Amino acid sequence: MEKLINDPDRVWHFLKDIGVPVMYSAGMQGIGREIDGGLVGAVLYEGYTTNNIFMHAAGRGRRWISRKLLMAAFYYPFVQLNCKRITAWVEESNLDSRRFVENVGFEVEATLKGAAHDGGDVFLYVLWKEQCRFIKD
Repeated sequence: MEKLINDPDRVWHFLKDIGVPVMYSAGMQGIGREIDGGLVGAVLYEGYTTNNIFMHAAGRGRRWISRKLLMAAFYYPFVQLNCKRITAWVEESNLDSRRFVENVGFEVEATLKGAAHDGGDVFLYVLWKEQCRFIKD
């Protein structure tokens, strides 16, 4: 049975353990998708600046995300915090993450040449509140 949890420390450790390169910082928020007591997917937020927040999302396996997690992932920044936009930092070589953010509606806003850990580029993706299809209902 699926359960969503609000536990930034647990979410951060989960993402770190599966290789998401995000530094721990005070004020982070996180939502995890738990099945049978174990996390399978998570969304972490950091760098909130009233109009923008950075989002990191990842999971284990092909079915780590659910509609329930997607709805919660966008409700928090866009409805609770009333952010205008969400920014996602995705390394060029991370094809799964690029496919995911593009499928949920993010668009490339900028490229940081040579900024990835492997020396490749980093894409900064943006999703604007008015373009988010997960908070319309």
